[in-house]
Amino acid sequence: MKKAIVLSSGGIDSTTAMAIAKAENYELYSLTLDYGQRHKIEIESAKKAADFFCVKEHKIIVIDLKKIGGSALTDNIDITTDNPSDEIPVTYVPARNTIFLSIALAWAEVIGSNDIFIGANIVDYSGYPDCRPEYLEAFEKVANLGTKAGIKGGKIKIHAPLLRMSKAEIIKKGIELGIDYSITWSCYNPRAGCKACGKCDSCKFRLKGFREAGYKDPIKYFT
Repeated sequence: MKKAIVLSSGGIDSTTAMAIAKAENYELYSLTLDYGQRHKIEIESAKKAADFFCVKEHKIIVIDLKKIGGSALTDNIDITTDNPSDEIPVTYVPARNTIFLSIALAWAEVIGSNDIFIGANIVDYSGYPDCRPEYLEAFEKVANLGTKAGIKGGKIKIHAPLLRMSKAEIIKKGIELGIDYSITWSCYNPRAGCKACGKCDSCKFRLKGFREAGYKDPIKYFT
């Protein structure tokens, strides 16, 4: 059976990407990064997703990006709810996907996997530069140039199956594949009682997706 590393944040996108990898008959290896994010609750959802899909192994790797800061998710910066559409929001974490994909790539080499799945999306997203197709294509080239697996002819592939899907399309696909979205988490600014804020970008896209897909979001909101 082919092996796939799946970057898992416990959110809608990464969990749906995991479901797609499973549907394509990959043996699943889930990778979650505890990077000092304020919404650390997402790690619990990633654990639930790993259990839900009976992954072969789930690694949670700690890397403290709070020491670098520069993001509302890792620094003393307020999460704003009215980001201009032409600006990268304060929740952007500098070079996050490059760091995450590099760690996934290292693990892929160790277990003999040529496939890495990431839930990147450019339709209903916040405008992060490391979610764009040209970035993912460039990283794939780097992966094949800078690894033992790549130079030995074992082509490494970065899979982004949700890249051009709307959030509603992603949710419909996930439900079709049997996902229980109550185990997922999206909110960047969780409130008391483990409730989502309903106001951050991530909550807005999630709520919009469920509304347009015609389903009720199963998680609890503060407002």
